[in-house]
Amino acid sequence: MGSRRRTIVALTVAALSSLLALTGTAAAQSENRELIDGLEYQLLYVALPLTLFVLVILVYAAVKFHDNDDPEPTTEDPALEITWTVATALILLFVGLSGYSVLVNPYVSPSQALDSDNRSQEGFESFDDLPETGDEEVYVTGYQWEWQASYPGANVTTENEIVIPADENVTLWLTSDDVIHSLFVSDLAVKQDAFPGRYTRARTTVSEPGRYDAVCTEFCGAGHSRMDADIVVVEPETYDRWLETNEGNVTAAPEPG
Repeated sequence: MGSRRRTIVALTVAALSSLLALTGTAAAQSENRELIDGLEYQLLYVALPLTLFVLVILVYAAVKFHDNDDPEPTTEDPALEITWTVATALILLFVGLSGYSVLVNPYVSPSQALDSDNRSQEGFESFDDLPETGDEEVYVTGYQWEWQASYPGANVTTENEIVIPADENVTLWLTSDDVIHSLFVSDLAVKQDAFPGRYTRARTTVSEPGRYDAVCTEFCGAGHSRMDADIVVVEPETYDRWLETNEGNVTAAPEPG
C-alpha cells in the first residue's frame, strides 16, 4: 500500500473513531442538554466529512505536486465553481436553520414562551409581580457570594441549594442583590445572568434525579471562585412533601433518590 493510500485510510479511521466516541456518550439529563447536544451532533455530521474531504484533497495535492518545478495556473472550470458556491450556500443554510431552531426553543430562550408584553422583566419591583408561566417556579437571588432560593406558595428558603422536581417544567426566576452574577449548570446546559433590579428566566426539565453542580460564571468580586451551589433534583412526590414539611423555614434540600 502506497504512502498516499495509507494516509487516507488513517484519516478515515481517525474520523470514524471520533464520531463513534461522540455518539456513544450518555443520554442527556435535561431538555436543554438534549437540544444543545443534538445541535452539536447535527453540525458534527456535516463538518466531519467536509473536514475529511478537505484534508484528503490537501494530502493528495501535497503528494502529487510536491516536486513540480514548473507549476501552471489552474484551468478555469465554471461548473466546478458554481458547484462549490451552491454547496457552500446550502451548508450555511443548514447550519443557520439548525441553530435557529434551537435558539428559539423555549428551553434555550425562555422569554419566547411568554407573551410579547411580558418579555421584558425590567419594570417589575419584586418576584410577586412576575407573570405566570404555568411551570413549577423557584425564585433565585444571587449576592456576594451565595445563592438563595425561595419557593413561592410554600415560604421555604434554601441557601446554595436549589431544589426542583424531576420530569416537570421548571422556571428559575433570577435576580441579584448587588452586582451581576450568572448561574451556570453545565450538566443540564442551563445558564442565565442575574442582574440587580431585573428579573431573568431560565427554564428546564430534568429527567434524572441527583445533585448537579452550579457555579457563577460572571466575575463578581473576591469571592467569585467559591460562589457555587447544588441543583438538587428529586422526585415530584419528594419535592411536594419537602415543601409541605418545611413551610416557613430556611432548610436544607432533601436527598435525591
